Amino acid sequence: MDNKISSTRLYGLDTLRALAIILVLIYHYRVVVSNELLFGFITRIGWVGVDLFFVLSGYLIGEQILRAYAKKENFSLKHFYARRLLRTLPNYYVVLALYLLLPALLSPTYTAPLWQFLTFTQNLDMRPMETFTHSWSLCVEEQFYLLFPLVCMLALARDANPVRMWVIIIAGFIAAILIRAYMLNAHGGPQITGKDYYEFIYYPSYSRFDELLPGIAIALLKNYHPSRYEKLLRYGNAFFVAGLAGCGWVFYVFLNLAYTQETGTSTWTPVIGYSLLAISFALLVMAALSPCCWLYRQKISGAASLALWSYAIYLIHKPLYQLLEDPVKNLGINTDGYLGMGIIVLISTIGGWLLFRLVETPFMNLRTRWFPSNNKTAQVPAGALKE
Repeated sequence: MDNKISSTRLYGLDTLRALAIILVLIYHYRVVVSNELLFGFITRIGWVGVDLFFVLSGYLIGEQILRAYAKKENFSLKHFYARRLLRTLPNYYVVLALYLLLPALLSPTYTAPLWQFLTFTQNLDMRPMETFTHSWSLCVEEQFYLLFPLVCMLALARDANPVRMWVIIIAGFIAAILIRAYMLNAHGGPQITGKDYYEFIYYPSYSRFDELLPGIAIALLKNYHPSRYEKLLRYGNAFFVAGLAGCGWVFYVFLNLAYTQETGTSTWTPVIGYSLLAISFALLVMAALSPCCWLYRQKISGAASLALWSYAIYLIHKPLYQLLEDPVKNLGINTDGYLGMGIIVLISTIGGWLLFRLVETPFMNLRTRWFPSNNKTAQVPAGALKE
């Protein structure tokens, strides 16, 4: 990762990633500190920021790997894994240590065994209110980093025919939908409890992996069907409008139809809703990649910085929310209001920046030295977020 913000970055991807972390910060403030809907329905639906991260990761990682195969470059699995580990593990271990060193303050209920945190498997039986629950999404991504290159090797190593990858993507969508349908019916159907819903549908990788697939599909289209991809990019504004419309509809369904007192949990909302949400976000990613769309051209002040720090902010913000709530209240500041929220979110963002500067940046420098990005197997699109 470049520690300085490049002038050639793709502004649209920066904007989407910045939006994703802002949504998460707003949502988790309600979960951890205050139940007030300070930003209306956005406060309730902010969890979708993680889903947007999934789509972006699917595209950016897919672009790295599929580009190498499409151009018949010598893809190095060792090189890829080394860069991934140096990118993700240092920040994660620092925050994990914080949780383990301050159990009385940060671990109010159950804590998974250490081996699960070290192997990124804690999300497979995670329940709400456990220690470090927001690490569930890191588990999904780490498992993706581990398995996706192996899938590509099996599907693409022999020839450049992308048909097998398209079949895998479509089959993955269908499999995820069937898995969620099975889990919902096996654990209470419409009467499923919140605990079971999170444990068997929301947190596990086997229920959420399909949200990475639309991003992979974009990367596959770009690298194996370039002429068709370029033609589609001419409709960037149409993708943007369609993405907004799709997101708006899915948001409405999750907010108003996912659960009602009369009928319980809607069967089809969790079963297909996450897939539709990821597809809607993928339309926005296509818009962000299109030079014809304002999302591609518009540089929003601060978005690139937030995008650059987003991983560190995501990791550190929840424990800082927990640690800051009482001190801010003791100063006589209402944490249910905008001032209290502004103070806590600002300090948490600064904490993320410090984690980025003091931990992530040195390891990124080591990564550049040991596994340089100019290696053909590790390249990403010019201007993209350096994953």
